[in-house]
Amino acid sequence: MLLQDKVVVVTGGNSGIGAAICEVAGREGAKVVVDYVTRPEDAQSVDDVITRGGSEAISVDADVSKVEDLRRLVDAAVTAYGRIDVWVNNAGIETRTSLLDTDEDAYDRVLAINLKSAFFGSQLAAKQFIAQGGGGVIVNVTSVHEDWPMPGNTPYCVSKGGMRMLTRTAGVELGEHGVRVVGVGPGAVDTPINATTTADPTKLAALDAAIPLRRVAKPEEIAETVVFLASDRSGYATATTVFVDGGIMQGSVGL
Repeated sequence: MLLQDKVVVVTGGNSGIGAAICEVAGREGAKVVVDYVTRPEDAQSVDDVITRGGSEAISVDADVSKVEDLRRLVDAAVTAYGRIDVWVNNAGIETRTSLLDTDEDAYDRVLAINLKSAFFGSQLAAKQFIAQGGGGVIVNVTSVHEDWPMPGNTPYCVSKGGMRMLTRTAGVELGEHGVRVVGVGPGAVDTPINATTTADPTKLAALDAAIPLRRVAKPEEIAETVVFLASDRSGYATATTVFVDGGIMQGSVGL
């Protein structure tokens, strides 16, 4: 198993890609800490899937846009399992608003949940890794839009671009401590954040046609990459992002 007896914390772990990461990590032998801020019943369902598979899991109510809640999440993981081995910054939202029509509150909320949480989650996880010894892994679940513009979704792109440089810079800074920082950049994935598109046959068909593999990803396909990068099988990967996008970033109109 790729993560046998490793302790894995996943922010936003009760739905979408986060839930899939939790379940795949549990299947690979990890003890999983499922962060949530709404829908505790969904977090419990993820816990149940993991425990039925023979691994351990707890869920923790923590608003990762607040540093004090991130500290509480770290403390809960260490209290339950004695250490943390992998920290996954997965929580994220979007507003689908442009530069011209984004207000301050919307901007602050997107940047707090997507980027501030990743920055301070990484900081607290790294401090825990260093204190306990033995290194550790931080995985930032970003997006193709850390590098690829999405007009009409500017705050989200800004937050993911920030995660790109967090991955690279923190990866360089933390290497001497045996801590790896890697990013996973999904393309279009069948999750609640994309529900308005996947529920509309016309929009979905247009999206599928723009993807070289001609389909959106399943959350489990992103989760498998996250878990592999978090494992010792990827022990030389750091300060970089792996894109899992079906080729969409390389699409061409073929002029």
